[in-house]
Amino acid sequence: METLHVADEVHRTWDVAEPIRGGGVVVTGDRIGAVGTFEELRERFPGARVRKWAGVLGPARVHEGPLPDAPTPRERIHAVLKLGAVAVLAEYATAPGLREAAARVGVLVLPAARPTALAETGRADLAVFDADGRCVATVCAGRLVHRRA
Repeated sequence: METLHVADEVHRTWDVAEPIRGGGVVVTGDRIGAVGTFEELRERFPGARVRKWAGVLGPARVHEGPLPDAPTPRERIHAVLKLGAVAVLAEYATAPGLREAAARVGVLVLPAARPTALAETGRADLAVFDADGRCVATVCAGRLVHRRA
């Protein structure tokens, strides 16, 4: 099933000055099928389920510092997802159970930080942020893993 995530603005990368206004990202399985305007994507993927988000959608982030404190490894990983990140650095994932908890939900453990981007055929890792910079939703490998109530 294809899902078309739509937002007020879509950024292919966070450092690009020109967002796609009224844009969207088509997700098929764990991959990005297309990035473009809502009108263009709706025409190309008429059967896609549409999920509308208020805010700015872009690539999910890499959490580059110590993981938030929480009682269990699973809750520590979920705290990272709530920040719009779907990857953590290996140097901070050394506590017992953290790598296993990350693997269960598809969070990547990376040896070093890397740039993130929305690219066709790339892994479907998305994050939506509101006007105050708070994460509204996180999609990790095509699965909605965090949604702020």
